[in-house]
Amino acid sequence: MLPGDHSVMSEPIRPFQRLQRMFAASIRDPENQPRPPGVSTQRMKVYQKLIYNNLESFIASGFPVLKATLGDVAWQALIGDFLRCHRCNTPYLAEIAEEFLMYLQDERGEAGNDPPFLLELAHYEWAEYALLLAEAMPPAEASALIENPLSQTIYLSELAWPLVYRFPVHRIGPKFRPHSPPAEPSFLLVYRDRDQQVRFLEISSAIYLLLDLLRHKGPIEATAAVTGITAAIAPIERDAFTSGVRPLLADLAQRSVVGAVQMENNAEPRP
Repeated sequence: MLPGDHSVMSEPIRPFQRLQRMFAASIRDPENQPRPPGVSTQRMKVYQKLIYNNLESFIASGFPVLKATLGDVAWQALIGDFLRCHRCNTPYLAEIAEEFLMYLQDERGEAGNDPPFLLELAHYEWAEYALLLAEAMPPAEASALIENPLSQTIYLSELAWPLVYRFPVHRIGPKFRPHSPPAEPSFLLVYRDRDQQVRFLEISSAIYLLLDLLRHKGPIEATAAVTGITAAIAPIERDAFTSGVRPLLADLAQRSVVGAVQMENNAEPRP
């Protein structure tokens, strides 16, 4: 039963539970929630500072660019609002970064002083953290895919995420804070390679479409994937894409972004 649920099935709140809730509320929102009776202001501040500092330190480690770009005052206000407003669904510190992203996406709304790129920059930084923790493994190295990629059936690594943002999040920082998105979006690839390092690439819209096709339709024959993309991209990009697709696929294979389906004893193909 959630706090605040007054259905007929709920049990009466006991005194110690009421004390716990007052204590937690005062930690979350020290400016507006009274401290529990019998707890001194000095002692309450110790707990408030301890909880805030631990939370802020952990979130800052996952969103260092966002923190530096916002500046200390705005960052501290943001963390304070997260602590006050959000109710985490996990007890694990490793999942707090995702909870913070959920708060920005679902609860924060359009606060007046927030830069317009706040959510996109946070998502970009979270992607690196999420890929570091992901349990999947990148595709095994396949020489045939590198040497003759168009003859293979290919798929996108679970650890490769093609992303598109309105803002150039890969360039945003304390010295570059755009007030409005540019005319063209930014297409980016974030992936974890076989050395377990997270890498970032700026990619073209055609490469994004190819990787997005593999994400939703793969495994798929490489030639079929290329045919599907060339029909979708602008004519001005078509020749450059088709002429360079062989080395492109070989490069993506070397980077652990795409893998090839392997056949075992005439059995079903497997990624």
